Amino acid sequence: PAGRLEFVNGGWCMSDEAATHYSAVIDQMTIGLRFLNETFGACGRPRVAWHIDPFGHAREHASMFAQMGFDGFFFGRLDYQDRARRMRDKEQELLWRASDSLTPPMADLFTGILPNGYNPPEGFCWDQLCSDPPIRDDPDLEDYNVDDVVGRFLVIANSQSTVYKTNHIIMTMGSDFQYENANLWYKNLDKLIHYVNAQQANGSKVNVLYSTPSCYLQELHRANLTWPLKTDDFFPYADDAHDFWTGYFTSRPALKRYERISNSNLQTCNQLEVLGGLTSRKGPFGEGDKKAMAVAQHHDAVSGTEKQHVANDYARKLANGWQHCQVLVSNSLAALSGLSAERIYCDNLNVSVCHLTESSKKFSVNVYNPLARPVTWPVRLPVNGTAYSVSDASGKAVDCQVSMCASSFAVNELVFQVQAPPLGYTTYTVALIQDGPPPAPAQQRAPTVIQNKFLQVTFDHETGLISSLNNLETKQSIKLTQNFYWYNASDGNNVASRQPSGAYIFRPNSSTPVIISQTAKTEIIKTSVVQEVRQWFAPWVSQVVRLYADSRALELEWTVGPVPIDDSVGKEVITRLDTSIKTAEYFYTDSNGREVLQRKKDFRPTWNLKQSEPIAGNYYPINSRAYIKDDVDQLTVVTDRSQGGGSIQNGSLEIMLHRRLLHDDFRGVGEPLNEISGIFPDGLVVRGRLLLTLDPPQTAADTHRPLAEGMVLQPLLTFTDGDLKPNTQLEFSGLLAALPPAVHLLTLSQWDEDSVLLRLEHQYQSSESKVSSQPVTVNLQPLLKTFEDPSTWEVTLRPMEIRTFLLKVNLR
Repeated sequence: PAGRLEFVNGGWCMSDEAATHYSAVIDQMTIGLRFLNETFGACGRPRVAWHIDPFGHAREHASMFAQMGFDGFFFGRLDYQDRARRMRDKEQELLWRASDSLTPPMADLFTGILPNGYNPPEGFCWDQLCSDPPIRDDPDLEDYNVDDVVGRFLVIANSQSTVYKTNHIIMTMGSDFQYENANLWYKNLDKLIHYVNAQQANGSKVNVLYSTPSCYLQELHRANLTWPLKTDDFFPYADDAHDFWTGYFTSRPALKRYERISNSNLQTCNQLEVLGGLTSRKGPFGEGDKKAMAVAQHHDAVSGTEKQHVANDYARKLANGWQHCQVLVSNSLAALSGLSAERIYCDNLNVSVCHLTESSKKFSVNVYNPLARPVTWPVRLPVNGTAYSVSDASGKAVDCQVSMCASSFAVNELVFQVQAPPLGYTTYTVALIQDGPPPAPAQQRAPTVIQNKFLQVTFDHETGLISSLNNLETKQSIKLTQNFYWYNASDGNNVASRQPSGAYIFRPNSSTPVIISQTAKTEIIKTSVVQEVRQWFAPWVSQVVRLYADSRALELEWTVGPVPIDDSVGKEVITRLDTSIKTAEYFYTDSNGREVLQRKKDFRPTWNLKQSEPIAGNYYPINSRAYIKDDVDQLTVVTDRSQGGGSIQNGSLEIMLHRRLLHDDFRGVGEPLNEISGIFPDGLVVRGRLLLTLDPPQTAADTHRPLAEGMVLQPLLTFTDGDLKPNTQLEFSGLLAALPPAVHLLTLSQWDEDSVLLRLEHQYQSSESKVSSQPVTVNLQPLLKTFEDPSTWEVTLRPMEIRTFLLKVNLR
């Protein structure tokens, strides 16, 4: 009640801004802000977003903070050239217009850049880990230093005042690992305030007081000035000419993927807790599982900038959370289906391991779809039989194929397409056919073409590489070559700078990457379900190029590692797509999975860039998609995790996949980014997927938006051995009708005993699509099948708008 505490930011953590997906950021902010509200009430609500440490700043974060109702946003880090220009022009405080689609001021946020990062001014650190002398104010002592301290402080205050617009300036007092001895800090601060303010009697204009970010913000508001406007973002971040913090966009790629899978699993868990009703909640599922995902958003978690044992701990927390979630998922699916048999979870399908499917003669696959629209999804299961029958929930036979497994763990792979209803599940039954023919062997010859009704992909007969991509619907055709390369990571032994590549910093010692192989050894497999070309570039680099029968996207499943370091050279591995598209140095990346920003090589919209790192200085975060385009063609790449990338040459798009480094980059990790484990003693092996689409620019969003949404929220497969008992409900949808294509069900989770948290969003930008960028009206009352809402009302969503509702429900 006395108002002596002010909370800033209020999330469960201070999230990273490059490698986080907006849905997970909203979730972690919800947990933190809810805790503050329930503990301290409305007066504990933070008014200021406070991101003093993240390494570059995403526009979507500012947009989210503005929509959450924050009054301002303060941060510490920005590019050294940007800061110099802003100090000169007194533009370190600005209005950030953080959306091209939301009507101002919905995504407008006052933004301030702190003068000393998150540190005190030099010479004014008073904690047990600090070495600055305390204020000694007994004039009889030889080390009396009040005059010296006050003089130095006045110089700093006056200097700082020359680079900010008002007569109010903010000074951060504290840093990492500080206020371990708060008494030391406050004792010295009390003295500082007293002796500096005493100088006003001698004509000093400096008045020092204890304050808070929101008090400071209020004084800036009262100044009634005009502030500069910013509409781009603060990536990439460099703190010196050769020190670009663009390596962490890709660092720890396995952890980045695991975080994204964990997000999908958590959304499924949240939804099934609601849809399954009270019976789904019998078990150990609790807040701890949501908190594991929340803390993984930290700027030294999903960013990949932690020590190895800390990364292991984040992964352990996520794994424990999923174990708890599995109990809830099983309970909920049992309640909805009437089937209480044990459910098996095959968490290692990415490496073709599932004991049940490899050993059982008959089993069922439950496919839960967390999206509010129906999806078609390829299922690939490791098997040891040679022929199987698959039937859907109605008993109808489904086309399936068995082929030789591309990985070394299982003998064969069963592939079939599933169709799952919105916010619901369907069930497929798989039975072994004893006398089936063996799978057709892969053809070991240079492939020429794979195609379905939408796409055609041609390969060069000599090299085995992709040579062109054609959209058969729109009659588009581009030249396309894709290959793998690595940049030689700087070890810091360099004339220009001693800076090596590390967990944070990307610094290649050459602008020309090393090609791993000019050619690929290939095998081709064509079936009615999928056509694939398997490519081997080196013992540690391989890829499967896949085209499913009814897919509008080409899948590239890459496997990289262990990255060899026997030559004592750290390597940053990329894939590069070289095309005939005329890009004129522009390319496009998403911001935290939502709005897309235009990028230009060697260019920053708000200052004249002096480029000193031609590769690292042109890398940007890619959270869910990036594309290159001209007037006719747009090639979009949808990623399965956060990665770094750029367009270094016209018509080219490169994405960094993996990093293995031999030196620390002196930014606090204290160890090289050299991931090994008991499973991978020779270095980490990483597998991932890229989806490629070719469309006219005017309609491309109608393809890549749903693809990216489906990559983030993937169907969850659970398995049951043997025959299903009669009367099992084999199919269920939690919606009475699918949501319109432009509308995404962002959140459906239990809030308390009788209320549910629902978030709907318009997932298109205002100018992306003639059809989908229009406002959409949704009637909430008949939306969800399993409970009644006492109210009836319609909600209209405009492009990029997120609406949050707390529904009081009567369970049916």
